[in-house]
Amino acid sequence: MEIKVVFEKDEDGMYVVTCPSLPGCVSQGRTEKEALKNIREAIRLHVKCLAEDGLPLSRPKGAKERLIEVMV
Repeated sequence: MEIKVVFEKDEDGMYVVTCPSLPGCVSQGRTEKEALKNIREAIRLHVKCLAEDGLPLSRPKGAKERLIEVMV
């Protein structure tokens, strides 16, 4: 499964990563690599919770910033 994520650097130098297709799915890290690792785990947990609650995944719209692979 490929999911679009958006990286931003905050005022403290941390990388904040959001997942536009999964509202509320946010993570961060000191480096891009750490932030990417953390958002993968956040996505896994978010999708697991949606599945447990019987809720559908929404489809991303718009331009692609970056695609990552997530094992679910």
